[in-house]
Amino acid sequence: MARPQTVDEYIDGFTGPGRELLEQLRALAHEAVPEASEAIKWGYPAWVHPSGTILFMVSGHARHASVAFTPSTREGFDAQLAGFVTGKGTVKLPYGQPVPGDLLRRMIAFRVREHEDDGVLWM
Repeated sequence: MARPQTVDEYIDGFTGPGRELLEQLRALAHEAVPEASEAIKWGYPAWVHPSGTILFMVSGHARHASVAFTPSTREGFDAQLAGFVTGKGTVKLPYGQPVPGDLLRRMIAFRVREHEDDGVLWM
């Protein structure tokens, strides 16, 4: 199967809870940062600042989706992420559990500010 060229194609590759969660994350991204454009970067959906810098990415997996930020964004929310499995810049969101919308909105706002005010680029 060919690699997806659009976010629609990427999401279409999932069914059930995976597709539902990816659609929720996409809607949240559009709400939280409407000026960002969607793109496929390294095979995954990404939201890109008008300056061309990646703000964050999402990916779907067998039992969870991940949202990837810069490590500095993820570290800025360590206390609020205590109940989640995290990586260097990622947060795992298990399928079938509520999306932590308020937390993700705050993380996205932090990421936009760190890029616009501090010049933090993608990893």
